[in-house]
Amino acid sequence: MRLTVVACGYFKKYVQREIAKASGYSLYKPLQGWRHVRKRQWIYDENQPWTDAAKETNFPGKKLRELIEPIPQSQWMIFKGDRVLVLKGIDKGKIGIVCMLVKERNWCFVEGLNCNYRWVDRSTSNPGVLSKVEKPLLVTNEVALLDPSDQQPTQVEWRFDEDGNRVRVSLRSGRIVPISEKYLDEAEDGVLKSSYIEQNWDTKEKELTKVTYKPSLSSFEADIMQAMGIKEDRKRAPVFYY
Repeated sequence: MRLTVVACGYFKKYVQREIAKASGYSLYKPLQGWRHVRKRQWIYDENQPWTDAAKETNFPGKKLRELIEPIPQSQWMIFKGDRVLVLKGIDKGKIGIVCMLVKERNWCFVEGLNCNYRWVDRSTSNPGVLSKVEKPLLVTNEVALLDPSDQQPTQVEWRFDEDGNRVRVSLRSGRIVPISEKYLDEAEDGVLKSSYIEQNWDTKEKELTKVTYKPSLSSFEADIMQAMGIKEDRKRAPVFYY
């Protein structure tokens, strides 16, 4: 289990370091007097921040002209592996599977739909290759989640089931819309948790699940006295208020 890496936030720091390098400044520069360095906005796309394609998109001088207000994590309803209906574009009305998400720009990519076609290495002597690449769709108004009971577009909301699990529920039929197990098994860096082999330097699950503190309603002083075996037999003197 990749418990040590997740617990230390290593992957998040790694992404921040790669973004900082591509933005033209380093996190480890020594103090050079009073100097204000404006942090350039990072342009998120379908490429991961540590890839060369993402760094090429974020060359100095390039700016993101559109105004983006990312959806809060608690209100995000569409996940990888969901079946959605396309509401806009050349494939309007078709149903597909969400294969990728870019939450920083409210994007989702539907497998095989809303594609852009272009010729690669085409010349007079070579016919070339026709490439097919999915274009992003906004999760706010360009796709709709389908109800599993009748495969019709529906709105969903978060609720809790009998076991206390947080689930998505369709407002049309009241049926639970399950999240793909592949999405739950995939880590932040794209690695499947089930395929990870535990290493010697990883923190063991038994050590993480060990209960080292049991909360109680007693005060801090009472906890110390109980831990040291001190018994309090004294009684408070009566207090009179006039």
